[in-house]
Amino acid sequence: MENEDPFANALTQLASITDILSVDPEYYEMLKSPIREITVSLPLKLSNGNAVTFTGYRVQHNNARGPYKGGIRYHPGVTLSEVKALSMWMTWKSALIDIPFGGAKGGVSVDPKKLTMDELERLTRKYIDALEEEIGPEVDIPAPDLNTNPQTMAWIMNEYSRLKGHNVPAVVTGKPIELGGSEGRNAATGRGVAICVREAVQAFLKKDMKSVTVAVQGFGNVGSNTVKTLMEMGAKLVAISDVVGGAKAKSPSGTFEQSYERLIDESNKAGSISKISGVEEISNEEVLESDVDVLVPAALENQIIEANANKIKARLIVEAANGPTTPMADKILGRMEVNVIPDILANSGGVLVSYFEWVQNLNRDHWTEEIVNDRLESKMKKAFYDVLAYSQKNNVDVRRAALVLAVGRVVSAMKLSGWH
Repeated sequence: MENEDPFANALTQLASITDILSVDPEYYEMLKSPIREITVSLPLKLSNGNAVTFTGYRVQHNNARGPYKGGIRYHPGVTLSEVKALSMWMTWKSALIDIPFGGAKGGVSVDPKKLTMDELERLTRKYIDALEEEIGPEVDIPAPDLNTNPQTMAWIMNEYSRLKGHNVPAVVTGKPIELGGSEGRNAATGRGVAICVREAVQAFLKKDMKSVTVAVQGFGNVGSNTVKTLMEMGAKLVAISDVVGGAKAKSPSGTFEQSYERLIDESNKAGSISKISGVEEISNEEVLESDVDVLVPAALENQIIEANANKIKARLIVEAANGPTTPMADKILGRMEVNVIPDILANSGGVLVSYFEWVQNLNRDHWTEEIVNDRLESKMKKAFYDVLAYSQKNNVDVRRAALVLAVGRVVSAMKLSGWH
């Protein structure tokens, strides 16, 4: 894959709407750079006696609409540029789904698979010790992301609460239910993606979900929950990939016929979706180039690039990952009349239910999964149709329509508050 700079891509996207949304130069300057970039050194003594220093980041992009909000990822490829881009996308996402949060992102450059549970816990606590003054329920509220999960959030909540001397559940979201996590949070991003697929299939392909073929790149938390919800909606899954490889269904119908539960069970046992029985093993590239109606990239950024964009056969792309399509690829897809539902809309279900969790924590309340899912559904649909209406009325692509609405709301909050 081309080595594209994610932050440069985020800036290109922001620049792409300046002709539509005439932002004062002063506010545009403020939006181009995060308010705060924090880099911390995390020395850790490993159980084998060796000492290693990991680098951790937290970038706070904008808080005009409310406390900073954004996930923490553990990945060897984490860079400051990536975290800056993700923090900017979080600002737009919170504004677009219309919740009172700004945008932030964090990460530690580490391969979590190479650490024991004890080492991971100690690394997480060190990271929070280093960030204690910069986070909090009214300041900046982390959440899970790539290679972090409810257990990681439990450690963060406990460490932060220990430092403060009392229990602070609202400092993070995506916690285990037992510690104040929200029902439906774990599946929220994938569920939101599937809702966007359903509405977009209706709006752009004029098809029924039961006749739609789909390929999903990525089978982690977001990808697998997208697959689960799409299967419940009756969509036909043709190809799925994970970090090891891709799988194309070899059944007579050409689709995965086993239940979602069996799919997860088989791929866990085999070590990868590409190793289960009854599939043809294909490459990650082949998954992206599958001959399907809908493609859902749910892995990392920079997957659909200038080099492979013209090989995409799907008529509709719904971005479950953050930044999977580069600006150059966007132009090519536009010429090919492929509709792209952008990440800031498609995967905002996670931050939306994080907001619900935060509200429940502040009120010491707990909602049922039904309430959470109903509110997720109505907020996602409203955001989807707001963007669609703007796109059709002003004849701009869906990504730019989403950005115009999101950036417009952030600028409006900055102006009303008197930012200079």
